[in-house]
Amino acid sequence: MSLDGKVALVTGGSRGIGRAIALALARDGANVAVNYRERADAAEEVAAAIRQLGRQAVGVQADVRSLDAVKAMFDRAKQELGGVHILVNNAGLTRDNYLAFMSEAEWDEVVDTSLKGAFLCTKVASRLMTRAKWGRIINISSDAALLGDMQRANYCSAKAGMLGLTRATARELAPYGVTANAIAPGIIETELTKGLPEAKRTAMLGLIPLQRFGQAADVAALAAFLASEAAGYVTGQVLCVDGGLNL
Repeated sequence: MSLDGKVALVTGGSRGIGRAIALALARDGANVAVNYRERADAAEEVAAAIRQLGRQAVGVQADVRSLDAVKAMFDRAKQELGGVHILVNNAGLTRDNYLAFMSEAEWDEVVDTSLKGAFLCTKVASRLMTRAKWGRIINISSDAALLGDMQRANYCSAKAGMLGLTRATARELAPYGVTANAIAPGIIETELTKGLPEAKRTAMLGLIPLQRFGQAADVAALAAFLASEAAGYVTGQVLCVDGGLNL
C-alpha cells in the first residue's frame, strides 16, 4: 500500500483522528499538508513528526468554510509539496444543544465546517485530480449520521450530508480514476471519553459488541487503505469503524 510520490491534504489534521490519519499516510510514504484553523503549534508538531519519518510536511492554516481560504490552502500545498493527490475531509466541530434550543449560529458553524468545508475542498481538489486521472477523496463522517444522537441535530445532519456528498462525488469523478469514500467512526477514545464518569463509560461500552472504545489509529488504518492503490476498486462506500455499534 505504498503512497510514495503522493501528496495528502488532511483538514483538521492537527489533533485526534486527523493527526492519526496524517501520520498513517506519512508512514505509507505520502508527503502531507496538515491543515489547521487555530492551533499552529499543534499542526507544526504533527508536521515535525512526519518529517522524522523521512517525509515532507507543512502546516497550512485555513478556515475550510471560506472558498478563498481553501484555494489558498491548495496553492500552498502545491507550492510546498507539489500538489494534492489524496484529500481527507476531517475538519469538524460540535456545538451541542437540544434541537428546540439550538441557535442558528450553532447550526451554521457545525454544518458549514463539516459539510460546506468538505464540499469546498472537494470542489477544488476535483479539478486537480481529474486532470491527473487519479485521486482519493476520503470523508470522515460519523456513526451519528446513521444512528442519530442527542443534542446533536446539527452534527448528525452535517455528517449525514457528507454521505450524500461522498456518493455524488464518487459517481461524478469515477470516469477520471478518482475514488470517494466515507468513514463513519463510532465512539473513539479521546480526551472527552477519558474524562467521562465511570458509570457513563460502562453504559457506553455496553452498546459496543467488541466491548471497547476505538482508537484514532483504527480509523487511520482504514484511511490509509482507502488512499492506496489496493482500494482502487472501492468507491462510493460508507465504512463504519465502530466495534459493531451500528449492527
